[in-house]
Amino acid sequence: MTVVLEAAILGLLQGLTEFLPISSSAHLIVVPEIMGWQDQFINSNAFDVMLHMGTLLALVVYFWRDLWALFIAWLASIRERAIHGDPNRRLAWLLVIASVPGALLGAAGESFFDTFFRDPGRIAFIAGLLAVGALLLGVGEIVGRRNRRMPDLGVRDAIGIGVAQALALFPGISRSGITIAAGLYLGLEREAAARFSFLMATPIIAGAGIWKGREIVGGGLAGADIAPLIVGFVTAAVAGFAAIAFLLSFLRRRSTGLFIGYRLVAALLLIAFVLTR
Repeated sequence: MTVVLEAAILGLLQGLTEFLPISSSAHLIVVPEIMGWQDQFINSNAFDVMLHMGTLLALVVYFWRDLWALFIAWLASIRERAIHGDPNRRLAWLLVIASVPGALLGAAGESFFDTFFRDPGRIAFIAGLLAVGALLLGVGEIVGRRNRRMPDLGVRDAIGIGVAQALALFPGISRSGITIAAGLYLGLEREAAARFSFLMATPIIAGAGIWKGREIVGGGLAGADIAPLIVGFVTAAVAGFAAIAFLLSFLRRRSTGLFIGYRLVAALLLIAFVLTR
């Protein structure tokens, strides 16, 4: 299998699993290991950064009107030092607040998260975290009242969802999965929980991309790495856009049960892989 094809498959996985609540980091670590892909660039943090930039592009394209309105409202709130009951100003600040825990934990634990779970011996840990994420989503479905929308969120809600997002640094938990679960715990409608999750992903993915992008700038790229990088980026962007549209539509009518089942089956298959390897 050529490196470009491997890059396309990982881009597809990143685009779909970044937004579907099944953990992109788990798939990006586990699939190359199971398939025996040994290319150094494909398994590098630099390639991972570019895949995330692809999903960031998907977010910006899909939500550009919302993001632009929120950015303008946020600037106005800073200029006037007031929110004035403007829902966009309020939401913009809630998204900023929700991004802080993940940014702090990511900066503090960067070395740990970049290396610990990439050890092939950690696949059992990832399987366990996939199951934990399924449990969290399941409890959210059971206890969630689903009678609140985004305008009903307050500062405490944003902090709670932000702390949940920080825990998604552990591969297998899933950023979208745990933040949607947190939204359900807080009584949000499923679609509202997913929409808030996607909007708050924008600054955290952008920040992580800028921070980790220094590795690409500092280390440079070999000529052979350019083609897989472009293919992975484009594939992640297209798949990510499709995943956002699908999940928002899906959650208007259905629960997260499909993804809970997928996570549990994936966890069992990974345990079987570890035991039989």
